[in-house]
Amino acid sequence: MTDAWDDDPGFDARELRVVKAIADEGSITGAALALGYSQPAVSQQLKRLEQRLGVAIVERVGRSVRLTDAGRILARHAPAVTTALDAAAGELAELRGLRSARVRLVGFPSASPTIVPRLLADLAQRHPGISLTYVEAEPPEAVEAVREDRTDIALTFSYPGDRDDPHGSSARGLTVHTVGSDELLAVLPAEHQAATAEVLDVATLADDDWIAGCPRCRGHLLELCGRAGFAPRIAFETDNFVAVEGLVAQGIGVATLPRMAVESFPQLPGVAVVPLPAGEQRRIHTVTARGADRVPAVRATLDALARLVAAPADEPGAPPARN
Repeated sequence: MTDAWDDDPGFDARELRVVKAIADEGSITGAALALGYSQPAVSQQLKRLEQRLGVAIVERVGRSVRLTDAGRILARHAPAVTTALDAAAGELAELRGLRSARVRLVGFPSASPTIVPRLLADLAQRHPGISLTYVEAEPPEAVEAVREDRTDIALTFSYPGDRDDPHGSSARGLTVHTVGSDELLAVLPAEHQAATAEVLDVATLADDDWIAGCPRCRGHLLELCGRAGFAPRIAFETDNFVAVEGLVAQGIGVATLPRMAVESFPQLPGVAVVPLPAGEQRRIHTVTARGADRVPAVRATLDALARLVAAPADEPGAPPARN
């Protein structure tokens, strides 16, 4: 009788990472650079894996290589396997009292000057052994980075009625947690008739020119104005929220911005901000691979993010409120 274990291919985590890196980078050279290996080392790992499996993992196409069907299967499953192994290694490290770990974070631009600096300070105080790397990306790209194992945590947002929510079908198979909300503000010239309102009725801005922001913010603007019974007359578009305030200060138009964006730099003269109704708040989420929260360093970072996003504006270390 043949032992079932005789068919075990004995996958090695490094080999799986190599296959995934080739899929991401499109070449053995690119995979070697991404992983910090030499090109011969990558080629040797591929050769050993192919010999053990009895199938080709890559095939040459001219001067480049591409994954075979077998290679694509391994690349598809590699993130789940390596995440589970990282979780096990992290838990064992905790048992040994080791606290050194690296966590990769991707977040949206207005989180960069607000949440991320506070997160770095929090981790330095509570978990000095955790090293955090950070890259900016809008939510769809951030979710994709988690799926492709290019990041451990994506910090994302979504708006009410968002028709292109990156936390729907594109996040299937991933873990999404809502960790807080971010107030949406109308940004108006200081002399605007609505600048003194306590809460803005968007319908009062139907005759104004508008300055539209990032693609997702622009989509929400169209939804917001549509519910108020008009289509906004968009005069300018820019992803730079500092430029949005500059245009408003010059009386070019009106805009909406999340409070995180507004509070990330000193308010310009000639600008007033007025809250929109509470139902227009955007939601802040964390997105991870399933099981990633079992990695102690990832768990600690997720806990810190949840704590900091939920922190009231007057809490020490939080950005001050602006009127």
